[in-house]
Amino acid sequence: MQQLRLTLGPVLYYWPRAELLDFYQQVATWPVDVVYLGETVCARRREMKLDDWLAIAQDLAQAGKQVVLATQTLLESAADQRQLVRLIEAAQAHAAVSLVEASDMSAVEICTQLEQPFVAGPALNLYNPQSLALLARCGLKRWVFPLELSRTCLAEMQAWIQQHHPELETEVWGYGRAPLAWSARCFSARAQNLPKDRCQFVCQQHPQGLPLSSQEGAALFTLNGIQTLSAQPLSLLDQGASLAQLQVTHLRLSPENTDMSQLLERAVALKDPQQPPADPLKLVDLHSCNGYWYGLPGMTYQPPAPK
Repeated sequence: MQQLRLTLGPVLYYWPRAELLDFYQQVATWPVDVVYLGETVCARRREMKLDDWLAIAQDLAQAGKQVVLATQTLLESAADQRQLVRLIEAAQAHAAVSLVEASDMSAVEICTQLEQPFVAGPALNLYNPQSLALLARCGLKRWVFPLELSRTCLAEMQAWIQQHHPELETEVWGYGRAPLAWSARCFSARAQNLPKDRCQFVCQQHPQGLPLSSQEGAALFTLNGIQTLSAQPLSLLDQGASLAQLQVTHLRLSPENTDMSQLLERAVALKDPQQPPADPLKLVDLHSCNGYWYGLPGMTYQPPAPK
């Protein structure tokens, strides 16, 4: 059985450049196997240039990490399209970059034209084997299972993969606020009565996003510029046995602006199937959600089954 590999997804929030550089210096020492780099949310977040990402990629590759350049999810202009082409061409030319994460079908098309292998990001909504078969012909190397589908759906997809494309790798969202939607409107700017094109980068004032509650005061969503995230992190860190049974190859941790040392410790425990299983209750963040995994409303939490 292949050992589960840990991946660190792209930073979804707008952190200042100095903080990002410091963050990835720490990442180089972390027990993660794959690191995704790049701005995937908003084209107006320009503190980090492509050359900055490539320099970080070089450092991480030297530290033994596989580096993936992630693309923007919602393209809104010809300039966004040109930047997308430039990023994929740079990834193809740079020895430190192994793959591109396609967050949009435009990225899939360009990767196919350039014969650049790619990861299908969670925003591509691959809901059936026919979609996987199409992308496999285009150069798909790994796919990220859609967050809103259940483990039953994953079992069906994995059965098809093992029969038709056993070389495909499967990545599952393991921890972090779940990206639910993108919009042409910037919610963070709107909350400050600012137009999107003069947003003053207010989302940088919220390094963990802007919490949004219902009228009853219940946590509902997290606003992150044009992106809507779940209010609570989605966590599958108590699902080690299920992930192994389903032959998941990669588990993604999404960066949060908190101390991630305990999270990494919990995730690393899932990598070695020879280790005795940990008590699932000790792996659970009681403020997390996992409903989608069980075919329930996503914001709900299903406790682990008792031993």
